[in-house]
Amino acid sequence: MHRRRSFGCWFSQSGRLPLIFSLDKYPFQFYHNIMKKLNLYQAEEKLQEIDLKIFTPKDLQVLFGVSQRAVAGFLNYNLKKGVFVRFRQGLYGLKNVYVNDFYLANMVYSPSYVSLETALSFYNLIPETVYAVTSATTKPTREFEVLNRLFEYRKIKSEAYSGYQPQVIDGQTVFLATPEKAVADFLYFVFLGKKNFNDRLRLDQIKAEELRKNIKLFKNNRFLSFVDRILKAR
Repeated sequence: MHRRRSFGCWFSQSGRLPLIFSLDKYPFQFYHNIMKKLNLYQAEEKLQEIDLKIFTPKDLQVLFGVSQRAVAGFLNYNLKKGVFVRFRQGLYGLKNVYVNDFYLANMVYSPSYVSLETALSFYNLIPETVYAVTSATTKPTREFEVLNRLFEYRKIKSEAYSGYQPQVIDGQTVFLATPEKAVADFLYFVFLGKKNFNDRLRLDQIKAEELRKNIKLFKNNRFLSFVDRILKAR
């Protein structure tokens, strides 16, 4: 593929999609052209006005009516300046704006909701401190390291993708499993042999009938029998 250079960036032959950003040669000229339609003060003010803590390049295109090329250059320049932070490819935030780990977990890989060990720890159903932020998703199982924090996502059946609710934590609305659904999700992976059972799981603190209701979402009679045996042994 032939490439041509324009204002310090490599573009495809069509001139539309930036391939490699290198602002070393003409950074001020390139940024000056972008500033005509999109400037940092304007962006910070608008993002905070609509409370958009995590955003995509497309969000900026829509908000400010600028091109993909302009947004790409704007983001790249301000990432180097330390104004923005990249959470993962295509997902950004203002460095000086606090983002709760649960909210970030919802955004990094969606659809997802915080569950499993992280939710169990949040509800004090296990005594351990959990270092990874664990979530359930209908997408393939994945792990991401974001700002030196591990985010783990476990795939569950789409039929079982419920039992979570919005909660406001640190002023941010997050999707979090209920206590019983967090237990159900955790026990499902124990049943599959993908997690070890935690003897210190406080099953006496949850509602047994509500747990069974969530277990039935997985539509697996052997799993239901497995959980019943655990409950009877406690």
